Amino acid sequence: MMADDSESDHESDHPTSAARAAAERARDNSSRNKRLITGAAIGIGSAALVAALLYANRRRSDRS
Repeated sequence: MMADDSESDHESDHPTSAARAAAERARDNSSRNKRLITGAAIGIGSAALVAALLYANRRRSDRS
């Protein structure tokens, strides 16, 4: 009889721990996505800056 009581306690904890684990995964995915988007934005911005500098230097040397 005691084994049944401990099993029911274990089963009632399981959904809570599963919900906590799901929330943890969602939080991890969210921060991962933010880092990915931030990295892509920095890369695109850096490429745009380099392209602008190359264009500006090319235009200056053509005038001379």
